[in-house]
Amino acid sequence: MSRARNKRRTKEPKRFAGLLIAFILIAAGAGAIGVRQYDKAADPGDPTAYEFVVERGMSTKAIARALQEKGLIKNASLFLQKTKWQGYDGRYQAGSFQLSPSMAMSEIMQALTHARRDTVRFTVPEGYTVRETAALLAEKELVDEQAFLQCLTEEYDYGFLPDIERTVDRLEGYLFPDTYEIFAGAGEREIIEKMLARFDDVFLPEYYSRADELGHSVHEMITIASLIEKETRAPHERKLVSSVLYNRLAIRMNLRFDSTIQYLFDEPKERVLYKDLEIDSPYNTYMYEGLPPGPIASPGKDCIVAALYPEDTDYLYFVVKTYGSIEHNFAVTEQEFNRYKKIYIDSLP
Repeated sequence: MSRARNKRRTKEPKRFAGLLIAFILIAAGAGAIGVRQYDKAADPGDPTAYEFVVERGMSTKAIARALQEKGLIKNASLFLQKTKWQGYDGRYQAGSFQLSPSMAMSEIMQALTHARRDTVRFTVPEGYTVRETAALLAEKELVDEQAFLQCLTEEYDYGFLPDIERTVDRLEGYLFPDTYEIFAGAGEREIIEKMLARFDDVFLPEYYSRADELGHSVHEMITIASLIEKETRAPHERKLVSSVLYNRLAIRMNLRFDSTIQYLFDEPKERVLYKDLEIDSPYNTYMYEGLPPGPIASPGKDCIVAALYPEDTDYLYFVVKTYGSIEHNFAVTEQEFNRYKKIYIDSLP
């Protein structure tokens, strides 16, 4: 009697386990059928590709509603649920997509994570100021000029940036002049970040060491490079201008660079006048000894190299050869300089 009872007891758990497994399999099958049903295309017979645009900052709910309105899905609520179930929430990208009503919902969800984004190219010339850069990008309709200038005052995580007040001019010299390719619709900050990252690539580790050897900070080196950039357009003269600058600093002689006066004006003048030399500004290197407070433009790599590795000369002066020329005569003595200066003055129209 006890043996029969024990057999029944051992069979009951097995029977229960079998029923449980069967239930799970049936439920899984039903779930799979349900998922396939829910994943059905809005219109399997319409393979037409339609452009669907996800705007920057668009919520998943707004995307679902727009998909339903365009007839690309049947049920926005189900799309939201599937987005959460399958881990797509927050992964949809801004951009333009080619979607069809014949695509299953899961295919649409996958497609929305890989945006097709058009790109735009722009070039910032060497020697541009941050304000000229803002105006250039605004003219190309890539940024709002005022929004761009405002973004210049924000915090950026780059070790080379000076620890000074966050004004528009703080990034002067660091928006590296180059040709860039960006996604259409990129924001002002995104463009600034790209230009700062390019500066970071160009300013090599050995440049930091060289700046230390010369006894200057990175900020001072970029200031020197910007002066070279604005003082000569002749590539072979850059290291010569650099030598003049260092030679003047060494004997505490005012730099007397017209480019620092020009920086004080919204629009560059054709010629700096004597009255302009009386403007009381720390950027007036006729009035104040040493370097100006910061860069006066964005120097290219060649000018950065010239600032770091000046020619070894005794030159203290340079003057444009003749009116309209981009080349200069360099002089060691003031007497020699005055002779070259007269040649230039005599060439004026």
